[in-house]
Amino acid sequence: MNNQNNNNSDINKNYNPNSIEIKWQSTWEKNNLYKTKENENQEKFYALSMFPYPSGNLHMGHVRNYVITDLIARYQLLKGKNVLHPMGWDAFGLPAENAAIERGINPKKWTNNNISHMKTQLKSLGLSVDWDKELTTCDEKYYKWTQYIFLELFNSGLVYQKKSEVNWDPIDNTVLANEQVDTEGKSWRSGAKVEKKLLKQWFLRITNYADELLSDLNKLNDWPERVKIMQENWIGKSIGNNIEFKIKNIDAPKIKVFTTRIDTIFGVTYIAISVNNLLIEFIKDPDIKNRIIKLKSDLQKENNLNDKEKIGLYSGFTAINPINNEEIPIWIASYVLDDYGTGAVMGVPGHDQRDFEFAIKN
Repeated sequence: MNNQNNNNSDINKNYNPNSIEIKWQSTWEKNNLYKTKENENQEKFYALSMFPYPSGNLHMGHVRNYVITDLIARYQLLKGKNVLHPMGWDAFGLPAENAAIERGINPKKWTNNNISHMKTQLKSLGLSVDWDKELTTCDEKYYKWTQYIFLELFNSGLVYQKKSEVNWDPIDNTVLANEQVDTEGKSWRSGAKVEKKLLKQWFLRITNYADELLSDLNKLNDWPERVKIMQENWIGKSIGNNIEFKIKNIDAPKIKVFTTRIDTIFGVTYIAISVNNLLIEFIKDPDIKNRIIKLKSDLQKENNLNDKEKIGLYSGFTAINPINNEEIPIWIASYVLDDYGTGAVMGVPGHDQRDFEFAIKN
């Protein structure tokens, strides 16, 4: 124990990061130690971290991410590989503009100043980054290629628009991914209570490549099984049929339902639609419209569509079963998602526990 204390004392005396780190980092930079080599015969390795958002300051979450990637990059370098370890800045979007407006600064100046400061911070960590490969996503030299790729996808019919419910940050006035909403339903950036909002969104037709995507997951031998399962669920390929239900007595588009169990169509006792289904626009009854507004508000407070409560509201409309011409009621249901399937499902209480619980309750 005494020897250990003495060793720690020696380390504290000899290691002065302010002098040692500056000395060796400048040596590494002078000798281009981490510059990507132009060697076609050497085995290559690409180490990439997610680009930081230039908010102005790094935090320990940044340090954690980049030290992990740095460890991997250095390990591969020591194995004799030609390592490409770049860094960049995720600098596009409304949050940067809003932050600049709040401070009365031009967004370009605000962003560039933040990048300059954070770059200094990152460099002080002594990361094995090739700074000659630095990228900034708000630079025209970069985003002209994302625009090019989008146009190629658009011209090939692989992108389309439709209305979809999104997470909306009322302070930053921007859309948030599910991962950017915390467990309390607040924005991870502004801290505002996230709202649900119906907006026209762009979508990619990844379903056109579902077979290839699923097949190629088998090639990812080193990936954890749980991650591959998550990817399978995200790709979301299901084999089944689309069924169209005509709506009685109104000139509205048919309701399309996707099912993997077409054999259960004889057991359909109701159709359930999402709170933002296009059929909602055809509702004229003021009482029903007010109840829909309240239902939407209740669901927003939950910050997700509550599957447990099985909240339901009769729409006032009736659908016709195309198999036997039976009339079935159309319900607005909390468990039907806008962006999952067609935004409508057929309720078969005799074959599905969730449908059974909804039918009993409503």
